[in-house]
Amino acid sequence: MDRGNSKHGPRLDDEMSREVASTVNNAAGSRAEEWREPEPAGEDQPGSTRAPTADTRSGAPQGMTSVEVEQRSRLGRFISLSALPGDRATLRRNAEENEAPDEVLAQLDRLPPDTEFRTVSEVWAVLGNPNETQRW
Repeated sequence: MDRGNSKHGPRLDDEMSREVASTVNNAAGSRAEEWREPEPAGEDQPGSTRAPTADTRSGAPQGMTSVEVEQRSRLGRFISLSALPGDRATLRRNAEENEAPDEVLAQLDRLPPDTEFRTVSEVWAVLGNPNETQRW
């Protein structure tokens, strides 16, 4: 094997590779130092858990269910920001360009023709669906 203009020989190469082998191979002790491990809870403190007990958060804002959030998001995926503000024809044309499925196009066809919509939330509300009652 031709080493070109290496500054050290094969013996030193082997020694250097053994020195870094545990780091390269991620052997035990290479990253997990004792001082990096979290300190255990004290005698008078409860152990830590991943989630608080009785955690009832659903991820959906107040006034909407998670299914409604997903449906509104699905509608918004096919309406580009460049189409807003826009009327029914503009939104439908944009959704067609974004290859929206038939059910999304049917929803847009239900919009009043002479109204301009500034946001997907406005479109969602005119279609008779609830929006969040409080924004974070």
